[in-house]
Amino acid sequence: MSNGQSKQAKQSNGQWYPAEWPDRIRALAAGELTPVTPRRAATVLLLRDGAAGPDVHMLRRRTSMAFAGGAYAYPGGGVDPRDEQPVRWAGPSLETWAARLGLDDPAQAQAVVCAAVRETFEEAGVLLAGETEDGVVGDTTGEDWERDRQALVARELSFADFLDRRGLVLRSDLLGAWARWITPEFEQRRYDTWFFVAALPAGQRTRDVSGEADRTVWIRPAEAAGGYDRGELTMMPPTISTLRSLEAYGTSAEALEAAGEQDLTPVLAQARLEGDELVLSWPGHEEFTKVIPTGGER
Repeated sequence: MSNGQSKQAKQSNGQWYPAEWPDRIRALAAGELTPVTPRRAATVLLLRDGAAGPDVHMLRRRTSMAFAGGAYAYPGGGVDPRDEQPVRWAGPSLETWAARLGLDDPAQAQAVVCAAVRETFEEAGVLLAGETEDGVVGDTTGEDWERDRQALVARELSFADFLDRRGLVLRSDLLGAWARWITPEFEQRRYDTWFFVAALPAGQRTRDVSGEADRTVWIRPAEAAGGYDRGELTMMPPTISTLRSLEAYGTSAEALEAAGEQDLTPVLAQARLEGDELVLSWPGHEEFTKVIPTGGER
């Protein structure tokens, strides 16, 4: 077991849980900890239809990662300020997206959607864009695509310049907003993350290109959730929650159609002191509640 994993306490399932959280929760309750402002982020549940229903593309974060090392997650990451630069756009208007995402500024809504599309290309090699408003690019595995992908990862190239240079339109209509989770106030690295669903475009395939992952897999949501329940797959609450919510859909199209009905009320963990115990909970998601006595977790 790596040092990164040995510092994490686990229950009987695979919930990611850092050992330093109890002390940080106590410090927050005592007014000794100032919460970090969360950074906006986006992540994408990329789906493809299999014999038994949709599979979802997942990455396993390297155990050396400071945040959630060894945990399974989806392609995604933080918003780049340049994601607000104007791009050729297909799908719902920026104002419609702002209303859906709970944002006042359409430019911020564009940045979140752009981050979702950009990160999916950076971490999985899949691009939700086309030469026309109803088209999607095909194979993106060539050397020229790879040079651009690496330039995006290195922040040498903005996503807007990448699309403009290739004459591409961002296909926001291929995304469906699914959930929104905010990292707890006591965590050192905080993100305000929007989760999206999207179907793998025809002619494209995922690639194991993320520098933050040591494994990628296509897996049925129910199978991944079962691995979590048995303690075989480590995940953070937002990941396992969104996986379970996908189990009800028989095809990728059904999931995308249902995206507009999903509740995007932000989920933010709450921590409270009850006697000598700390109670950590995520409103509306009782399975993640933890009771932490003075002597440790239970």
